[in-house]
Amino acid sequence: MAAVALGGVLGGAARYVLGLTFPTPQAAFPLTTFAINVSGAFLLALLLMYVLEIWPPTRYVRPFVGVGFLGAFTTFSTWMVDTDRLLGLGHYAVAAFNVFGSLFAGLAATALGLAIGRMALARRVRLTARHGRARRYGWWVR
Repeated sequence: MAAVALGGVLGGAARYVLGLTFPTPQAAFPLTTFAINVSGAFLLALLLMYVLEIWPPTRYVRPFVGVGFLGAFTTFSTWMVDTDRLLGLGHYAVAAFNVFGSLFAGLAATALGLAIGRMALARRVRLTARHGRARRYGWWVR
């Protein structure tokens, strides 16, 4: 629980700092929230590939980064508050783009994170196989 809590504090603080650094004007598309959520989807997919398939087993990385940091960094509530604000101002098209664009971009970012993770896994398998053959035959392959 401490790993989740510490990750949450850091992820929430990172999101807060980004919100202060890149504020969204009242009637504008919430680009900061969009970028945070899309980047979080990408990082979570990439992290899970590394934690589950590439790195040696660990007890704290997934709770700290995946649940804590990225769980607090990404934000469903701010996404919906931004959408509600846009609807209240009569910016229906921008609100719809916020909802559907975020969903599409998040799915695309997740697919990209998984693809990059799978490429890293395949590279590691190839290198491990090459180095295994090199050790078996008494020579080294770079």
